[in-house]
Amino acid sequence: MTFGEKLREARKEVCLSQEQLAEKMCVSRSAIAKWETDKGMPDINNLKVMSKLLNVSVDYLLDNEEKISFNEIKEA
Repeated sequence: MTFGEKLREARKEVCLSQEQLAEKMCVSRSAIAKWETDKGMPDINNLKVMSKLLNVSVDYLLDNEEKISFNEIKEA
């Protein structure tokens, strides 16, 4: 699941429209739409505010669920 999909799902879970979330975050509705369609990413401050408003963690929003093998990150 992409960041945008998670954002849209979490927003709907708390019954907020894009316009309502944008107003609470002091951003434009088009910014929310851009994020939900994965055409952009919010900055860290907006991520923190968003996670609080949507009752999800920043990790949840950013984790793309890809598993990394420890063998891939060990140096030879």
